[in-house]
Amino acid sequence: MKSIKSNPWILPQPVLVIGTYDKNGVANAMNAAWGGQWDMHEIMISMGSHATTDNLELNNGEFTVTFATKETATAADYVGIVSARKEPNKLEKTGWNIEKAPNVNAPVFTNFPITLECRTTKKIDESETGYYLVAEIVNILVDEKYLAEDGKPDVEKMNLIVFDPIHMGYIQLGNRVGNAFSDGKSLK
Repeated sequence: MKSIKSNPWILPQPVLVIGTYDKNGVANAMNAAWGGQWDMHEIMISMGSHATTDNLELNNGEFTVTFATKETATAADYVGIVSARKEPNKLEKTGWNIEKAPNVNAPVFTNFPITLECRTTKKIDESETGYYLVAEIVNILVDEKYLAEDGKPDVEKMNLIVFDPIHMGYIQLGNRVGNAFSDGKSLK
């Protein structure tokens, strides 16, 4: 095996799009890859210093987070490379439809299949360069066309993408290959 220096290569890395409102009530979005489930009802995202972090301060830590798809990949990449500090109306170029979230003071981008409505519960290691954001999932919104027969979200229908930090690309998630908490029983 070849040794390679330490890099942020934990896989998969979701392509998260964080939605906030600025001081004028204008919707903003940013792309973040370093995030995941914190516990049953909370998520964690590594945040740098961005217009989004400014907006979180203004809005009592309320935001939405959605998962980029094959169809939204180009615009999701765009909101990650263009700062609202320099381009306050950057969302106009995405073509996304925007609605106010029902439970938090943040925008919902309805072009995405699933959105988490979130409220910040704590910041860890806060400095001038950023912090780790831990947030309660207040509610989950799912476009009905992405529901399975059992009424729960069908991830395979969503065309979700993940960030490839090794080759700086996006990869679409594939098909189900097994059954969690079940297939391993065959080895007992």
